Amino acid sequence: MNDLSIENFEDAPEIAESQRLTLDIDGWEGPLDLLLSLARSQKVDLREISILALVEQYLAFINDAKALKLEIAADYLVMAAWLAYLKSCLLLPREEQEDPSPEELALRLQLRLQRLNAMREAGARLMARNRIGRDVFLRGAPEGLRVIRKSQWQADFYDLISAYGQIKARTEPAVHVIAHRPVMTLEDALVRLERMIGTVPGWSTLKSFMPESADGGYRKSALASSFVAALELARMGKAQLRQEEAFEDLMVRAA
Repeated sequence: MNDLSIENFEDAPEIAESQRLTLDIDGWEGPLDLLLSLARSQKVDLREISILALVEQYLAFINDAKALKLEIAADYLVMAAWLAYLKSCLLLPREEQEDPSPEELALRLQLRLQRLNAMREAGARLMARNRIGRDVFLRGAPEGLRVIRKSQWQADFYDLISAYGQIKARTEPAVHVIAHRPVMTLEDALVRLERMIGTVPGWSTLKSFMPESADGGYRKSALASSFVAALELARMGKAQLRQEEAFEDLMVRAA
């Protein structure tokens, strides 16, 4: 390995001796992580390492280790895959390609192992913190005094009668009585105005045709009905309307 090297894998998690993968293949006999460290220092020729034997021993190690942790098996799988990739880079001719160089891939793998180790340490620190109710306890709050309230009603005869009247008024059915109001209908105003403007020559104000009545409400009704009747006669061509200025009296004459 004259021009190839891998980054340091010492940031990977610590592995117990009983869980260490030891290889016995042509060109190497010893732990897999030590093989990576020696390959980094270019003291081992990966061309002499048999990838097939490496895979077979890795599978046998996984099958034999019943209590092996899943993360340790994953670390060994990454290491073995990296060795296989490095050896393929050594055997294949070097060509210009867009794939990252082995040095860059080694750096990426180192960063991923560092992040994995950091996440494991953070999880361990979280689980090792003091827990409320087991290691630490919340400060007790004072219970205070219990207040018992009892209502005492006081009412005299007038209050009872007033309350009964209000409830009775709400439950009684409402009766609406429409008061009789004298009004002039539109038909009566049309007949009356048509008859009267035929007897008066020239222009006359509309108010001059109002009936004589002491009832103010009836006079207002007669004025409104007569105004509508005058508009209807003008539409039929039987009367003419004129108003000199705004808000002035409305002048009416026969057509």
